Amino acid sequence: MIRVLLADDETIMRAGLRMLISDEPDMEVVGEAADGDEAVRMAAAIGPDVVLMDARMPGLDGIAAARAIAGTHPGIKVLVLTTLDEEAIVDGALRAGVAGFLLKVSPPEQLLEALREVAAGRGLLDPAVVPSVIGRYTRAPAPQPRHPALDRLTGREAEVFALVGRGLSNSEIAARLYLGETTVKTHLGRVLDKLGLRDRSQAIAFAYESGLILPGED
Repeated sequence: MIRVLLADDETIMRAGLRMLISDEPDMEVVGEAADGDEAVRMAAAIGPDVVLMDARMPGLDGIAAARAIAGTHPGIKVLVLTTLDEEAIVDGALRAGVAGFLLKVSPPEQLLEALREVAAGRGLLDPAVVPSVIGRYTRAPAPQPRHPALDRLTGREAEVFALVGRGLSNSEIAARLYLGETTVKTHLGRVLDKLGLRDRSQAIAFAYESGLILPGED
């Protein structure tokens, strides 16, 4: 059972999310918070698997609350949900150590799948924001020299990692490399373990920062 804490300042939004999640046989809502401060306190008291966090709330906002939770309770995953895909919000969420970022315009089934992915330890970025995230890294100067941690990867792991960095999904990588999707997931899991990365969003950033992918490289 995936235990979810809701954090949103809009009562009607929380009610809708609670109804959606409670209908799922593998999920339950274990608490609700109306602001970031309350979310941090309840996360510490309840210990949910996932905090579904609105990015913008009065007082302590969702990004700052996510940072506080990730810093003190790394086992609790935070999935940020927002109406905006502004660069500052996306980058702030990633730097805060969130496990996932999803826009509120996403269909219900995508939100539920995102909760499952995040709870399972697999990071998630809304497909709508992946191009802008990658675009910011491709415009940045290439780091020198290439990060030595990349030498820990096998050739196949490096191939999978590079395609993750370019924003491809597991199914797209499987088709590109003629592999099974389960095999791709296995390779990606090993990459994350070897490089000490939390999830897919951190992997995308590190692929560029480490020099595995050079800005402007096809």
